[in-house]
Formats: sequence, C-alpha cells, structure tokens
Amino acid sequence: MKDELEKYIKLCMKNDREGQLKIYQLFSPVLYGICLKYMKNEDDAKDVFQEAFVIAFQKISQYKFEGSFEGWLKRIFINKLIETLNKKKKESFFLDVFDPDTDFVEEEELEAIPIEQEKLLEYIRDLPDQYRTVFNLYVFEKMKHKEIAELLKISEGTSKSNLNRAKHILQKRILSIKNFKTA
Repeated sequence: MKDELEKYIKLCMKNDREGQLKIYQLFSPVLYGICLKYMKNEDDAKDVFQEAFVIAFQKISQYKFEGSFEGWLKRIFINKLIETLNKKKKESFFLDVFDPDTDFVEEEELEAIPIEQEKLLEYIRDLPDQYRTVFNLYVFEKMKHKEIAELLKISEGTSKSNLNRAKHILQKRILSIKNFKTA
C-alpha cells in the first residue's frame, strides 16, 4: 500500500488526474468527516473540503515523503477550516477571554454516557465556533493546548477554558436527552 500511495503522490506532483483521483478516493472519507466536525452545516463542510483539496494538490510538491501523508493532508484541511471560520467573523474569531478567577482550566473527567454517533456529531456542530474548534483539535486531532494556542493565536488558558466549556455544554445536552428518556 505504501508503494502504491507513493506512486499516486508522485503522479499528483506531475498534475496527473488519475493520481489525483486515487488520492481523493483514498482520503476523502476521513477528510470530509473532519470538515463536518468543524463546520456548522454540510454545505460549508463541502465548500471547505473542495477548497482544501485544491490547496493540497497545489502544494503536493512540498510533501517530502517524511512522516504520514494523511497527517500532512489533515494539517492542510485543518488550516483551511480555521481560516474559513476566521473569515466568517468580522472581528477576531477567538477572543482571548480567559479569566483565571472564573474560568475552569483543569481538565476534568466527565461521566461517560452512551450516545449515538450522529447525535453526538450534531451536538458538536451546535457548539459555538470557538468551543467546537478547540474541542475538535483537542479530542479528535489529539493536539495539546500549547499547539492549539499557537495555531489559533490564543493563550493556553483560553484553549483550556474553551475545551471545558465545550465539554460542559455537551454533557448538559447529553444528560438532558438521558433524563428525558428516563422520565
């Protein structure tokens, strides 16, 4: 598989449509899923998905065959997603609103409650943009708060606070469904 992937990447570097199609087919399910996690609706997710693939194919000659190609693609997609979210806001997307006296910064374990994947994705999409973005970067992309802070140009405290707020909003929504079902 690795040799095949390398072959397709090299074809893409030559602007070969067949190579581009193969790369698209291999990675589109994962990358589209990422877009759905970050954007509020499917139309916006599709737009970013298409734009990010165009960027990836334009920049593919910069890939040095070091590290994971999928990771390289994901980084392009995440950067495009954040850029798009920033453009949707007239002022700064992330306000550095961390207040050490009132905001929770410690990560806490939340009660595990079974929930359907589609319902959870819906709840994540409903989060405010800044909370959803930090939540996705931390939970799904496994980034540390320091990396998130650098990427989003916010403080680590704001990253931690936004993650905690996202978790609490999600927990509240999930518990309300659980309580509704048991009532």
